[in-house]
Amino acid sequence: MYVLQKKMVSAAIGSSMLLTMGGCSNPSAPTLSPTEALPGGDTSVSTRPYASFQLPAENLPQALHPDFHAGKALAHQPWVRAPTITTARDGLGPIYNARTCLFCHINGGRSQMPDSPNRELIGPFVRISIPGSDKIQGVVPEPVYGDQLQTQSVALSHQLRQVSQVRKVSLKSQEVKPEAYIYIDWQKSSFTYPDQTVVSLRWPKPRITKLAYGELDSNTLFSLRNSPPIHGTGLLELIPQSAIDALADPQDKNGDGISGRVNQVWDFEQAKTVPGRFGLKANRANNLRIVTAAAFTGDVGITNSIFPQQPCTEAQIQCLKTPHGNGEEGVEIPTKLLDLVSDFLRNIGVPKRSNWNSETVLAGRELFFRTGCQACHHPDYTTGESSRMPHLAKQKIWPYTDLLLHDMGADLADDRPDYEATGSEWRTPPLWGVGLREAVNGSNNLLHDGRARTVEEAIIWHGGEAQKAKQNFVNLKADQRDLLIKFVESL
Repeated sequence: MYVLQKKMVSAAIGSSMLLTMGGCSNPSAPTLSPTEALPGGDTSVSTRPYASFQLPAENLPQALHPDFHAGKALAHQPWVRAPTITTARDGLGPIYNARTCLFCHINGGRSQMPDSPNRELIGPFVRISIPGSDKIQGVVPEPVYGDQLQTQSVALSHQLRQVSQVRKVSLKSQEVKPEAYIYIDWQKSSFTYPDQTVVSLRWPKPRITKLAYGELDSNTLFSLRNSPPIHGTGLLELIPQSAIDALADPQDKNGDGISGRVNQVWDFEQAKTVPGRFGLKANRANNLRIVTAAAFTGDVGITNSIFPQQPCTEAQIQCLKTPHGNGEEGVEIPTKLLDLVSDFLRNIGVPKRSNWNSETVLAGRELFFRTGCQACHHPDYTTGESSRMPHLAKQKIWPYTDLLLHDMGADLADDRPDYEATGSEWRTPPLWGVGLREAVNGSNNLLHDGRARTVEEAIIWHGGEAQKAKQNFVNLKADQRDLLIKFVESL
């Protein structure tokens, strides 16, 4: 053990000297804590032999296991069109993006971006709006298509088109049409390090075809979104807002070039403006029931008590006429079932780390801090009290995010504001579990639009407030870059 620590210190000092010579003034990594082995505290779960981001928290009380698995089943099982004898599962659509919650979050992880320009975009989706702001919605929806393009519908002709080899099935005039079909044309470029190492890059260019309800407004703003992983969200929900506020520095008063901001969004249950926490632009309130309800309506077309309207605009007459699956509460998923799915999300465990204290990972940890990555990817918190979910309370967690908005530069900008988030601002994503993405579902689609296939590519795309940290990484020697990446993938 002594020899290991001695080698580690030598590696860290070497890294520190290099960065200091490059003008970096970031602090060294803090003393290693044994709690870092369990990023989700007592909720942390083993992912061996099968990696998954939908396992129950290790400390989930046995009495809550039936509800967890019931919520998981609801998130997995497909909804069907109404009317049907299966009244508890009908009401799909009429237009939608996926039949189930976990179709987009495969095995609890990210959705998969199509590699082929001939494969339709299903899972990831495109948000749309027109310029302007709205206190309630955050954006001004496109007048005909709303704020999200739904690429599926309950039309039988559309379903046949999806499952058959015949690609020219025509939709019948009396059937509700999907709003559009979307494909991705990947654009390619490369990045060259100072040591002349070349990395291939790509970025997606959505191709929207067969708009069913007329042309989009000429000023329409577009944002391609790749669904993020869902583990640990219950712990993120319990981080005290004061801890996040303490990290915000909108005026960059400390002069470090990092000016994280808290988005201000509408809480659809409290009917007031509150700090945003969830969503790629922190555009959802800190309430997983709202997050779940919004996904049910926008992605699956399932109405609920929070969002009781179908995802049809007034211009989509056939969509409005299509039968719905409303039950006793006048919506398609009753509050009791909505809560089961919300609590399923809350109680998903965070994967334990492997090799967290190895010489290689600790050397990468030092480099992570010395390059300045921790300025946005804040390492740790202690969750607050919860009388409803006491097993999630007072947990020391290591998500590596500040949950704040940061300007990530022109290359990553979607130019589509959302509440107070600008078109170049994104919420810092948690890093826990990032190294398991391939094992979980084979999806290597990092960043908001899935353009990065590796952690290295994701770092290279950083700009704006992250430009300095990115440049520090770029200036490292190749073996040091590998060490930093190995640390990130150990999280």
